[in-house]
Amino acid sequence: MVEPEGGEEMPMLRSLKELEHYAVSATDGDIGHVADFLLDDERWIVRYLVVETGGFFSGRRVLISPISFRQVDWSTRGFHLALTKDRVKNSPSVDVDKPVSRQHELDWFGYYGYPRYWGYSGLWGTGAYPGLLAAGRSNEAPAEEPGKPGDVHLRSAKEVRGYHIEGTDGRMGHVHDFIIDDDTWEVRYLVIDATNWWPDKKVLVSPHWANRISWAEGEVFVEMSRQKIKNSPEWNPSAPINREYEARLYDYYGRPVYWNSGDRPTRTPPPHQHSGSHAR
Repeated sequence: MVEPEGGEEMPMLRSLKELEHYAVSATDGDIGHVADFLLDDERWIVRYLVVETGGFFSGRRVLISPISFRQVDWSTRGFHLALTKDRVKNSPSVDVDKPVSRQHELDWFGYYGYPRYWGYSGLWGTGAYPGLLAAGRSNEAPAEEPGKPGDVHLRSAKEVRGYHIEGTDGRMGHVHDFIIDDDTWEVRYLVIDATNWWPDKKVLVSPHWANRISWAEGEVFVEMSRQKIKNSPEWNPSAPINREYEARLYDYYGRPVYWNSGDRPTRTPPPHQHSGSHAR
């Protein structure tokens, strides 16, 4: 957490790309390293780390949720789990090169004994933080229809990188990275690479500002012109994102800020086109 002027605490916002290759360890030894992330395409939250394992696990890839974190050591680039190596090794097999369905998630959550996160108004069950689910804090019954077991709402972060950004007057760049809240694992911003139009130009746009997403065509549509993007507040990738910069960004785009409208507001996701490829 960082503390901006005025004493208000705010979470760190981090590049998701920089978290790739972080080491992952169990309570009794190393498991492997992060190879990818699975994003919830309805809420824009990182739901799982895709972990490349070592020989003890026969080299297979496994899914690890932030729910399982015991500690995150940002200085040494490591995720420490509240799980043993055997617990992870015997987890349900999931082919992460194919779409991960809700049925796969039901099997995974059933194995670990965690309350499920979906079907509730909160980001993680009834709350905003994954650690609350690890403590078993959730409602007895979901507040929303949980969907069909075959539904797929998880996307590979590596797949979504490279999606084209379509504005009101044409294409203006592509998704280069994601900026995430390291408390809730929400995707706060898409990093848009617009260097094909303007040298060294990368800008931040909230995924909730997209008015439509075509997963089949790999396109994100926003109600913004190229000129609007070009003149947006300069973003320095080497500097931490503070509240002052976020306030300027939201003010420039005329959007209501998220940090003054409740703890973690629930947003209506943009229309999706679910045909085509899914998390791979």
